[in-house]
Order: sequence, then structure tokens, then C-alpha cells
Amino acid sequence: MPTHNAAPPTAALADACVRLGLPLRLGPASLRPIAPHAPIAGPAMPVTHAGSVDVFLEAIDDAPAGAVLVVDNGGRDDEACVGDLVTLEAREAGLAGLIVWGRHRDTAQIVEMGIPLHSRGALPPGPRRVPPPGRSMRTAWLDGVEVTPDDMIAADDDGVIVIAAAEWARVAEAARDIHAVELAQAERMRGGESLRAQLDFATYRARQAADPDLSLRRYLAERGGAIEV
Repeated sequence: MPTHNAAPPTAALADACVRLGLPLRLGPASLRPIAPHAPIAGPAMPVTHAGSVDVFLEAIDDAPAGAVLVVDNGGRDDEACVGDLVTLEAREAGLAGLIVWGRHRDTAQIVEMGIPLHSRGALPPGPRRVPPPGRSMRTAWLDGVEVTPDDMIAADDDGVIVIAAAEWARVAEAARDIHAVELAQAERMRGGESLRAQLDFATYRARQAADPDLSLRRYLAERGGAIEV
């Protein structure tokens, strides 16, 4: 399994996917972190919720340390499928965080635990349906985006992105390069050099006036800029 320490921000990972011609597999925008500034990155441990906690315990039991529990509850708004006990069990097992396509509860306790969690928001009641018999499903869908054990998950304040584990190393490398350029650009801006000056925007406007088909995206690509990909 690829390493994922100090994963780049999801924005840079998304830009890297575009730059490398890979599909953008994004979690729905309604998935939000329970607390800010708590990034997650790790191999996916997906599971489909069917109304019973045993599927979570099985997934946690089989998950490697550093995995991200990805729970598919169909985006339901009538129940919270994850609470403090499952979250604490995941933390104590060494998981990196949880992504819940549905709702959670026990917000205060989970925030106090310090393990990152993204969901559609909080709701007081837990499941009241009777789970069907059968084995747990080790896949998850995040509103149309399939997640399998062959994927990596990254999440932060901007959202959730899914990347094939086989592509993770090169995507992360490209994302770090993009992020480094943007950090350097921001530092120069704080030092008084505008972004327009850094990008020689005047030259772009002159060239674009002569060649209306020249886009800022292409101009920056020629210059190696990272503000556009």
C-alpha cells in the first residue's frame, strides 16, 4: 500500500489529477468535516451500512492502521449511522478517519476524540430499521463515486477526493509540486510582488490581443505556473 504521510491538500490533488489526465473522483460537496483543519489521508476501507453496527466492527477489525473508514449510508437524512462508540473504536484501532455518506451523531464526543470525520451533518436518531441477513458489502458509493479497497482517500476543509492506489504516488508528487509553486507565489505576494507581476500578466494580455485563441491556462502552462492547470 502506498505511503500517504503529509498528503498534499485536496485542491492540489485535484489539480494534479487534471494535469495528469486522470478522472476527478470527488465526494459530494455536502460532505463536510465535523471540525476544521483536520486532514485525512489513507487507504480506503469501504463498507455499506445496512442498519447494524456489526458491519463497522468487521471493517475496523480487518482495516490496516492508517486506513480511512468509508461508510455508504446512501446519503440518508432520516438516521445517523455512526456515533461516538464506532468512532472511538476506529480511533483506537489506528484508523486515520471516517467518511460517512450519511449523517453522524454524538458530535461533541467525536470532536473531543480528535479523529477526523466527514459526513452530511449531525442528526439525533440512530437506525431503526431491521438489517437484512447476509455478509457485509466491502464497497461504498459516495453519491455515484465508487470507493473500493484499491483506492486512497484524502479529505480536508475543501472536501473529499478518491484516487486509485496505483496512481497515488505520481498524483501526490505532482500535487506537492503544484502546492510548492503556489506557496512560493503567495510568499512573494506577501513580500509585495503581485500575482500579475509574477505571471507577467501584461505580456499575456499583449499576446492575447494578437492571438485571441491564447488562453490564460495555456499561457501559464507554457510558463510552468500553477495557478491554473
